Amino acid sequence: MIQPRGTRRAPTKSEKTISGILSSAEQLFLVKNYADVTMGRLAQRSGVTKGALYHHFPSKEDLYLQMMHAALARKRALFSRAVACEGTCRERLKLLTQAFFGLPKDEIGLMRLVRRDVNIFAPAVRAKLVRSYQASLPSLVEAVIRDGIQAGELAPADPRLLAWHFVATVEVTLGRHADFVFKDSGTKLNHVLDIFFRGTAAARRTREGALS
Repeated sequence: MIQPRGTRRAPTKSEKTISGILSSAEQLFLVKNYADVTMGRLAQRSGVTKGALYHHFPSKEDLYLQMMHAALARKRALFSRAVACEGTCRERLKLLTQAFFGLPKDEIGLMRLVRRDVNIFAPAVRAKLVRSYQASLPSLVEAVIRDGIQAGELAPADPRLLAWHFVATVEVTLGRHADFVFKDSGTKLNHVLDIFFRGTAAARRTREGALS
């Protein structure tokens, strides 16, 4: 049967099972180290037999990587909408950072798993996972910063390096100490933007011609 345009196909039973397994896997890997999660435990948590689990995922590594790539793709889709908006470099980075701060804690935790687990895997697999992470956030930040440099909003510098500085500043504000220092996410957001733009803003000339 041909689906009418604009309608979504209902997920199949197999797709629902896979989605449930991946959701259960996220919860397990967030609270347990990679080595401590077994296929048996994943099957039990997902409510499926081990045979059914292996039918969909031939190994724990395959399941983990599908889970991570799917999670990072969700972030990229969300953050890309912020990056695509019109505005200054600061305004676009503000929208992107707001989207990041608005994520549920588990979604932020999944992004942190890349750093925790990346060295477990073979070089080719590791490189692919790193590229997926970079595409989900740092590369988007880099694109906005590159536009800001070209527009004269930021001083000339390597946009990739600045992007990693920005991401690191955002991550610092997610710690417990930052929760103690800043009363709400809006204060955190302004702190991130002020720290970054005060350090990278293009120098402006005063009326007397001196650099400010």
